[in-house]
Amino acid sequence: MSKVYIMGIGYKPLDKRAGEIILNSKIILASKRLSEVFRGYEEYEAVRDKVKVINNVDETIAFIRAYVQDTPPNPTLGKGGHGGVVLLASGDPLFFGIGRRAVKEFGKDMVEILPDLSSIQMAFARIKEAWDDAFLISLHGGPDPGKRRRLLYEINDIPALLQRHNKIAILTDKENNPAGIAKILLKPSAVSYQLSAVRMFVCERLGYQDEKVIEGTPEGIAAMEFSEPNVVILKSEKTSSMSFPLVGNPSELHQESKEDCGQAAMTDDIGFGLKEDEIIHSRGLITKDEVRAVTIHKLRLPQKGVFWDVGAGSGSVSIEAARLYPGLRVFAVEKDDEEIRNIKENKIRFDANNIEIIKGNAPDVLTNLPSPERVFIGGSGGKLKEIIDLIAKTQASIAVINAATIETLNEAVQNLEKSGFTVEVSEVSVSRSKTVAGKKHMSALNPVFIITGEKQA
Repeated sequence: MSKVYIMGIGYKPLDKRAGEIILNSKIILASKRLSEVFRGYEEYEAVRDKVKVINNVDETIAFIRAYVQDTPPNPTLGKGGHGGVVLLASGDPLFFGIGRRAVKEFGKDMVEILPDLSSIQMAFARIKEAWDDAFLISLHGGPDPGKRRRLLYEINDIPALLQRHNKIAILTDKENNPAGIAKILLKPSAVSYQLSAVRMFVCERLGYQDEKVIEGTPEGIAAMEFSEPNVVILKSEKTSSMSFPLVGNPSELHQESKEDCGQAAMTDDIGFGLKEDEIIHSRGLITKDEVRAVTIHKLRLPQKGVFWDVGAGSGSVSIEAARLYPGLRVFAVEKDDEEIRNIKENKIRFDANNIEIIKGNAPDVLTNLPSPERVFIGGSGGKLKEIIDLIAKTQASIAVINAATIETLNEAVQNLEKSGFTVEVSEVSVSRSKTVAGKKHMSALNPVFIITGEKQA
């Protein structure tokens, strides 16, 4: 099969090897925009008849697959066989680019990456700022609204990210554009993060003759329009003590002082034992500290593998598990939009990057997830039997279910035993001290049943 060369262009001339590969290539694939960029290269005239424009990524991959299977390498062009297919990419193909997809589709042995500078490198060079301390994200979801790729972060996550990182570089697109980013920073929910002195840099059409850099505040940038492509750099002075807003309506939080909100400082050095008031949650719906501790103990989580947190709520169990075991892949499954937002903010707050958030109803959304070693069910949406039936078909050796009612306890025990699990039940009754008339009294919380199902290997 012929080799595939993924070649970055846009910012500097091709080096000698890249030039030779282009000149000896059989076909050169490019999007419409990159084909226009390539016209400015000195090699273009010699190979213009080889350039084929395909704007759709899936069609490009399908074309390459068909081409390389039918085209043998040319032994007269040396080892590695120049004369294969060249796919032109923007900047560095492995920086949120087509390089990752190409390697996945065709394998490392078949693909060679020849990078240019990245647009982020160019942007920081233009504003004369170091970028080794910047947080880098892509909001570029693709040109087709119906096929937009799933992004690790969304535009609404930016205020929370700025709380942890005072310098962020963002790859944009038409939907997630500089003005839209600025408007997000002006929302009341963003103001609640008490970000100070946010400066925005919009770098338009880098590498083109009409490139431009605009610096301003979110207020100014929100009212402007910008040429594409562009990237955005945000700079913010962090508030002291890495403080965070807590539970409640974000639109109301920004009106309160730090003391009024009861904000707690984030403690990155704590591996286990997060407090309820450190975890963003809604309406008091969170697995209580003492119950969470017993639940995680019963799960006996492995250092590596897959953990499902079904009905994750605010994500408190997911967050604790992810921080304890960075090598563990944690899937937080939740259907409620408000809780999904809570999980996302908690994930950002605690740098729990090994959490993957899955929105939808269990058990339906579980079928496409990797098989788990452990499962926790905090909420089932009335589908507990169906969820347990599915878990029984996976490799999960331990499933833990928290129940607040006797009915749920009975349902969990019966279905776990029917599915071949050995079941153990613990009742956790917690009382906490509170001061009344200057004296401490104990106040009981609702008891919780912790049902542990274990399958023998």
